[in-house]
Amino acid sequence: MQAFKAKILYDGKEVRNDVYVVIEGDKIVEVKKEKPECEIIEAEVITPAFIDGHSHIGLERAGEPLEQAESNDISNQIQPLNNPLNSLYFDDKSLKEAVEFGVLYSVIVPGSGNVLGGKAVVIRNFGKNRTEGFLREIGYKLALGYNPRSTVEWKGIRPSTRMGVYALLEKKLDDVKRKIELVKLEKARLERKLKKKVEEKKLSQAEMEEEIKEFERREELKLSLEDKCLKEILEGKKILKVHVHKGDDILYLIELKNKFNFPKVVAEHLCDVHTEDIFKKLKENEISLTYGPLDAFPYKIELKHESYKNVEKLVRIKPFFCLMSDHPATLARNLFLQSRFFLYYGVEKSEVIKLLTFNTAKINGIDDLLGSIEKGKLASFVLWDKDPFSLEARPFAIVKEGEYEEIK
Repeated sequence: MQAFKAKILYDGKEVRNDVYVVIEGDKIVEVKKEKPECEIIEAEVITPAFIDGHSHIGLERAGEPLEQAESNDISNQIQPLNNPLNSLYFDDKSLKEAVEFGVLYSVIVPGSGNVLGGKAVVIRNFGKNRTEGFLREIGYKLALGYNPRSTVEWKGIRPSTRMGVYALLEKKLDDVKRKIELVKLEKARLERKLKKKVEEKKLSQAEMEEEIKEFERREELKLSLEDKCLKEILEGKKILKVHVHKGDDILYLIELKNKFNFPKVVAEHLCDVHTEDIFKKLKENEISLTYGPLDAFPYKIELKHESYKNVEKLVRIKPFFCLMSDHPATLARNLFLQSRFFLYYGVEKSEVIKLLTFNTAKINGIDDLLGSIEKGKLASFVLWDKDPFSLEARPFAIVKEGEYEEIK
């Protein structure tokens, strides 16, 4: 057992003063005012581990030429089977630097050159390799707007317009949706038939249940691996993380969500949104946001309304959102620096910390493990030498799932 005393604790939900965070193994076992009987390490401030909500770290690697980057595969527009973990190298020095600034976890997604580029996974930035680094597979990456229509020279069917890209996407989704509905109809028909046999004493209840299980298994085997991925999205078993910047594409996303009844959708980037009505629409339709990256250069016409001043509209409407680095668009190590824009527009420090911790964990379905410093969560947090909102502040140590490490 080990304890860490915080003069100020941002626990991911609120601020607490002069408390002890007690850990055992890789878990937090207690947060309390009373001094525990064990080894104690003191810190001016403790925050939860920061989580980068959208990143290509390890796919586009520091010190390597651009042509060696692996964030986009050019073979097809629809590639739900692609797992970014299979293109990630954990010796990317950007991972180590991210950890040194408190960013212990990242949500890794493929690039946005394909309308459906692959899976979204959460990694431990402090992992030495893919085995140690992998935390959880959480969803899929979808891309709307300019990027997927700009890749006409890549392989496969490559529409040159958004209407073409969206038609391709909807056709694939509709094909899988119809397969799911046909299976439901066949299953209902089989159940009626078997129930009649049970009533006539020609079949036991156990035999009926076994036949239904066999039917479900046969139908599952008929689906391709790609179909199974899309089925996970349609049934809400996985999150759909959607690259989107402009208002009209965001409104299309809302229509798409309602048309296919996607239960779990996260809109990502939204840097061109410069009016409150779009943020209101997202909030009304219960779509969470992974916002940013702030501090990136608006390099394309799709970003012509990008400005840090858009933050004022975002915080006024208050949809549920978290932040991203979009590494390497901005460096993962600088994720916390984006917090200054929210302070400018009146957001409390504890709420800003939530944008990098609790909100990110909640949006990405890992809040059972991370995002706050409370009993039962993984013991992953950051020890600061002074108020982290001071420009000269830096972490002097981290705790990574129970392991204390000084930053040198």
